[in-house]
Amino acid sequence: MSEYTKPLPKPSPTSRPFWDAAKRHELMLQRCGACGQFIYYPRDRCPHCFADELKWERASGFGKVYSYTVVYRASSRHFMEPYILAIVELNEGPKMTTNIIADPKAVHVDMPVAVYFDDVTPDRTLVKFKPA
Repeated sequence: MSEYTKPLPKPSPTSRPFWDAAKRHELMLQRCGACGQFIYYPRDRCPHCFADELKWERASGFGKVYSYTVVYRASSRHFMEPYILAIVELNEGPKMTTNIIADPKAVHVDMPVAVYFDDVTPDRTLVKFKPA
């Protein structure tokens, strides 16, 4: 593993279970015990019904590309190579901002994708997606 120089997420007490699961190569989402909705991004209350009965459940790791763009012009010196910035609609319902690991010419809206865990440092794993 070469030295990773890009910014890394800083887990909060609320998001730590998500990042700990990613390190184990598991995609975990919160689910509301009151209304049953899956939630992404991690938070303290359900955005659908405002209940605080959130539990972590393992997600399928599958979804489809909802929207995407290929970034050729970096906003930071850390992201000089082109990359695919996407919103993936997970099979469980929530939409997740992420990267797609694929040839940019092959990506399209509604393309099926599967989770990909990128172990960028010994302590941090990023959640990305690739064609299913």
